[in-house]
Amino acid sequence: MRRVVVTGLGTVNPCGADVASTWDALVAGRCGITVVTRFDTSGLPARCAGEVKAFDGAARIGAREIRRLGLFMQYAIVACDEALEDAGYALDGARPEADRFGVYVGTGIGGFPEIVESARVLAEEGIEALSAFFIPKALNNLATGQVAIRWNARGPSLSLSTACAVGNHSIGEAYRCIAWGDADVIVAGGAEAALTPLGFGGFMAMKALSKQSDPTLASRPFDRDRDGFVMGEGAGVVVLEALETALARGAKIYAELAGYGLTTDAHHITAPSPGGEGAGRAMAAAMRHAGLRPEDIDYINAHGTSTPANDPNETAAIRRVFGASANRVAVSSTKGATGHLLGAAGGVEAVATSLAVYHGIAPPTVGLATPDPDCDLDYVPGEARRLPIRAALSNAFGFGGTNAALVFKRWEGS
Repeated sequence: MRRVVVTGLGTVNPCGADVASTWDALVAGRCGITVVTRFDTSGLPARCAGEVKAFDGAARIGAREIRRLGLFMQYAIVACDEALEDAGYALDGARPEADRFGVYVGTGIGGFPEIVESARVLAEEGIEALSAFFIPKALNNLATGQVAIRWNARGPSLSLSTACAVGNHSIGEAYRCIAWGDADVIVAGGAEAALTPLGFGGFMAMKALSKQSDPTLASRPFDRDRDGFVMGEGAGVVVLEALETALARGAKIYAELAGYGLTTDAHHITAPSPGGEGAGRAMAAAMRHAGLRPEDIDYINAHGTSTPANDPNETAAIRRVFGASANRVAVSSTKGATGHLLGAAGGVEAVATSLAVYHGIAPPTVGLATPDPDCDLDYVPGEARRLPIRAALSNAFGFGGTNAALVFKRWEGS
């Protein structure tokens, strides 16, 4: 089994159009959530969302190319370009060896806006009015496919769909692929662009969305007064690389990805298993694979959705797995700033966790003002905290009871 390190980061999300602006916002505790501008929410019980702001796909990818791309693919391409360039590669220069270079970008819902728009065209104009690009713009696997074509990545590729855990699953499976020697470099994470009246309305009909009209109060993980999650969008990816490959070319290393755990609740289509039992098993498995004990983990980037169901169950899972160490570990949810990015959440949070380990800074849980008595861990309220982070967990859970946890270790050069 080869060691795997993180050498590049890329994202577009409600807090920023790139990694630098995103990290600045997360550390400063700035909320990227706003009242929805893309469609009218006046009179609706839910009004807020985590929109990607001022995104110009034509400027960043090319006007001709974006005609063939669904919005979630555009987000994925922009994030992957940034991550690979951050890792020292270039579209017009040095790239990883093609046959040893892979792409694992997953999504929860995929080309949702494109399906909605094509359904409108079909209803209003007829079947012959449908675009020839409709299917290629909607297919879930074509974020991965388009990135692979753009970067000539001819090694393993994979497009998973495990709801809100897909970013972690994609990164974890890429880690396994490199560790077993089937690739040397893989760009991996998740993308989502389902923020349409139909997507928003679907979650609202489930009574899953926050009803707060003030965007700064809508997403508040672990807070007593939380009332639901805030729907968001974007993409987040990391470049994973075999340690020997990274060292041979003198790459910058943000962290080592040392463990991956995945489980299923087998309990309910939307609700977590009682006490976070399945989530706890995923965390324990990730630490076991990393050869670490609970006392070795200094920070947890929690799934922390700001929902009545997730937050106390995730708290209980951490307490079960960490035991006496639960009171000393710093835990925060960056969803207080970004909202819940669905299939993009795990990837964006892997970027944040890698930077937390690299810089030794735990971002705060934005929106946490009045702790819930059932959520009694150290959630880093108020301000970011400097601390030596030897290792960190990043959690992601999804509908259907799917759970995935990743362990990132500080890179010490050995």
